[in-house]
Amino acid sequence: MTRRASRWRFLLPLVLLVVWLGLGGGLGPYAGKLGEVSSNDQAAFLPRSAESTRVIEQRQAFRQEQTLPAIVVWTAHDGGPLAAGSQEGATRAVAGLAGAPYVVGAPSPALPAEDGDALRAVVQLRPDLGEELTGTLDTLRDRALAVPGTTVWIAGPAATQADLTGAFAGIDGLLLGVALATVLLILLLVYRSVLLPLTIIVGAVFALGLACGIVYWLADAGVVRVDGQVQGILSILVIGAATDYALLLSARYREELGRPGADRYVAMRAALPRSFGPIVASAATVALALIALLVSDLSNNRALGPVGAIGIACAVLSTLTFLPAVLMLTGRAAYWPARPRTAESEDGSHTVWRRVAALVDRAPRKVWTATLVAMIACAAFAPTLNSRGVPLDEIFVNDAPSVAAQSTLARHFPGGSGNPAVIIADAPAAARVAEAAARVEGVDSAVPVDAAGRPSPASPLVVDGRVRIDATLSAAADSDAAKDTVARLRTALHAVPEANALVGGYTAQQYDTQRTAERDRTLIVPVVLTIILLILVALLRSLVLPALLVATVALNFAATLGIASLVFEHVLGFTGTDASVPLYGFVFLVALGVDYNIFLMSRVREESVRHGVREGLRIGLTATGGVITSAGVVLAATFAALGVIPLAFMVQIAFIVAFGVLLDTLVVRSLLVPALVRDLGRRAWWPGPLSRPSEKETRTGALVGG
Repeated sequence: MTRRASRWRFLLPLVLLVVWLGLGGGLGPYAGKLGEVSSNDQAAFLPRSAESTRVIEQRQAFRQEQTLPAIVVWTAHDGGPLAAGSQEGATRAVAGLAGAPYVVGAPSPALPAEDGDALRAVVQLRPDLGEELTGTLDTLRDRALAVPGTTVWIAGPAATQADLTGAFAGIDGLLLGVALATVLLILLLVYRSVLLPLTIIVGAVFALGLACGIVYWLADAGVVRVDGQVQGILSILVIGAATDYALLLSARYREELGRPGADRYVAMRAALPRSFGPIVASAATVALALIALLVSDLSNNRALGPVGAIGIACAVLSTLTFLPAVLMLTGRAAYWPARPRTAESEDGSHTVWRRVAALVDRAPRKVWTATLVAMIACAAFAPTLNSRGVPLDEIFVNDAPSVAAQSTLARHFPGGSGNPAVIIADAPAAARVAEAAARVEGVDSAVPVDAAGRPSPASPLVVDGRVRIDATLSAAADSDAAKDTVARLRTALHAVPEANALVGGYTAQQYDTQRTAERDRTLIVPVVLTIILLILVALLRSLVLPALLVATVALNFAATLGIASLVFEHVLGFTGTDASVPLYGFVFLVALGVDYNIFLMSRVREESVRHGVREGLRIGLTATGGVITSAGVVLAATFAALGVIPLAFMVQIAFIVAFGVLLDTLVVRSLLVPALVRDLGRRAWWPGPLSRPSEKETRTGALVGG
C-alpha cells in the first residue's frame, strides 16, 4: 500500500469524526430544549373530523377570552357536614380572586352539594400560564384555605394539566440518563469491553442531538407538533435503534477482523457493505411504519410519525458514518480487553448458539410446534385487553393531587360536575334540545348558559344564531358509562328537527378519541404490514419467507397483548389502556420485530448462497444469535426506561414494547422462525434462486444417481 493511500484511509475517518464532534457539540443541547416547543395541551391532539372537535371550534365564539377551569372543592376536616357560614366564607375567598392577573372574569359562587358535606366553585384561569400554572394553583389553594375547618381540593382541567406538566418535568435529563445508563451497563456486561460501549453510546447521543435539532427547528416553524409523549418516545427510539444498528455493524466488523490477514481497513471494507443492506432495510421498516401514522385522524399519532422517522434516519446516519470512522481509527483496540482472535471460526464461537442451531436442525417440527402452541395460548388473551381508555384516577401512576381532588368532587356532586357535555345548537331549537337532552338516560341536567358560562334558561347567549347548552352527566366524566351516555345523547339530539345539534366536551372527546383509535387500527395495521412485506420481498428475493416473517411478528404482537392484558389487570391494577396503546405497540413491535428477522435472515441468505440452505441456516443462526439477542435486550431495557414517567400511557407502552421485544428475540427469532425455515427447506425461498438446487448440488445428485 502506498503512503498516499494509507494517508487517505486515515484522513476520511478522521474528517467524519470531526464532523460528528461538531454536530454533537452544536446540536447536543437541543435534546434538552425540545420542551420549549412542546405542548401538553390535550385539546390540540384531538381527532380532526370528530364531532367534539367541531364543538371546540364553535364554542370559541361563546367566549370573550380563552380559559382553563379550576374547580375548588371544600370538605370538612372530619369528613362530616360543613360548619355554618362555610358557604359564605368560601364565596368570599374566591370572589377576592377577581381581577388577579391569572384569573379570567369573576369566579362562580360556592355551591353546596346535596349531601351538605362539600362546596364547589369554579375559577376560570388564563390558559397560557405554562410553567406558572402550578404556582397559580398553590396560590388559589392558599386563598381557599381561608375558610376555617375545611380541607381544600383543586380539580378540573387546570389541575390535570398541572399534574401532566409535572409528570413531564425533567423528562429530558431523567429519561435520557436512565436509558443511557441502562444501555451502557448491559453493553459492559455483555461485551466486557470499555471503548466499544462508550463509542456506541456516544454515537447514539450524537444521533439524538441531530434528531432533536431537526425536530426543534421544524416544531418551532410549525411544521410538526411535539408533546411530552412524542418527546419521550423520540429519545428512547433513537437511543435504542442507534444501539441496535451499531451492535450489528460492530459485531460484523469484529468477525471480519478475526479472519487471517485482515487489517482494520480490509475488515471495514467487508463489514460495512454486508451490514449496509440489513441496517437500511431494518430502518426503512421502522421509519415507513411510523410515516404510516400520518393517515391517522388523531393528531398525536400524526405528530409521532414524522418525528420518529427523523429519529430513525439520524440513528442510521450515525451508525453508517460515525461508528465506522471510530472503528477504523481504533481497530482491534475498540474491543479491548477482549480483542478479536485471528483464528476465530466463521460461524462464531458461542457454544449456546451452536447448541440452539443444532436443536433446530435436528428437530425443527417439534421446536416450531411447541413454540407456536405457546404463542397462540398467550395470544388467546389478547381480546381481553380493554382499550376503551384509562380512567382519570389511573392516568397517573403516582398520587397526583388532581386525581384525589376529582375523586372527592365525584363523591359529593354529580359525576360530570365541572366537565359537562357541551351542546351547540340553533337558537330557535334551544328549549327543545335542552328538554330532549334532559330526558336522556344518564343526564342529570341540561341548561342553556349565558355569556359568563352561568345557567340561564331564560336569556342564553346567542352567537351567530347558535346557543350553548351544558349537560351535566350522572356518571364520572371519564367513565365508560359517561361515554355511553354521550352516544345516547347524540342519537337523541341529532333527531331533534332543525336543531343541528352537536355534542362535545371532555367525555365526548374521550369517546371520539376511542372511536378514532379503533378506526386507525383498522386502517393503519394493514398499511404497515404491506410496507414491511414489500421491503422483505425486495431484500430476501422471496415471497414465502417474507409472508412467514410478517405472520410471526404479528403473532408475537398478539401474544404480547395477551400477556399485557393479564399483567395490566392482575399485577399493575389497570382497568383499561389508553386508546392509542395497541396501535403504538403494534407499530413498534412489528417494525422492530422484523428488524431482528432481517438481521438473521439476511445473514442466512448470504451463507446459504455459499453453503446451501440447511448449512446456511445453521451458520447464520450461530453467527448472529449473540449479537441479535444482545440488541434485543438493550432495546427492551431502553423502552422500559419509559416507565420512569409516571403516566399510565408510558408505563403501558414501556411494558408492551419491552416484553414484546424480548419475546421476539428469545422465542420468535431464535426458535420459531429458524425451525419453520428449516422445515420448509428450499420452499421458504420460493420463487428466488435459493428455492432451486445449485449447479453443484445438481451435479452431485446426478453423480449419485448414476
